[in-house]
Amino acid sequence: MTQALHIRPAEESDLQVLLDLYAHLDARDLRCPPDEAIRVFRRFQLYPGSTILVGFVGKTMVTSCTLVVIPNLTRGGRSYGLIENVVTHSHYRNRGFGKALLDAAAERAWAEDCYKVMLMTGSKTPATLAFYASAGFEQTKTGFQMRRHPAREG
Repeated sequence: MTQALHIRPAEESDLQVLLDLYAHLDARDLRCPPDEAIRVFRRFQLYPGSTILVGFVGKTMVTSCTLVVIPNLTRGGRSYGLIENVVTHSHYRNRGFGKALLDAAAERAWAEDCYKVMLMTGSKTPATLAFYASAGFEQTKTGFQMRRHPAREG
């Protein structure tokens, strides 16, 4: 029997475990130092409507995503949501936890009167793309990005 997923906004006391969970996003990614993580988390909390959602099975954090609500001067002044850092612990995948988390993020965006919620993925893995499609996201736009610093240790 699969345990229920409990989703809530991350708290500062969750940061160490959240940073551990991010290793399941990309094990080669540079880890944010603890003191900097606290500073970033506190700064992030200043963005109205934005949140880092975390999902727990029992006492184990198994999934997370970040929702940023971005003010907007088009669409009648309605904001839009950007989802980033979607991750599920590798031992807890394919159980519906990631989809439940994305549903919760979208519901929060709708509660903030966002007219859309979007995400980008660098993955070309068919299973990952199918996961996002099954969660209700459509691949309708072309994304571009520019990076200043490498995201991985060299």
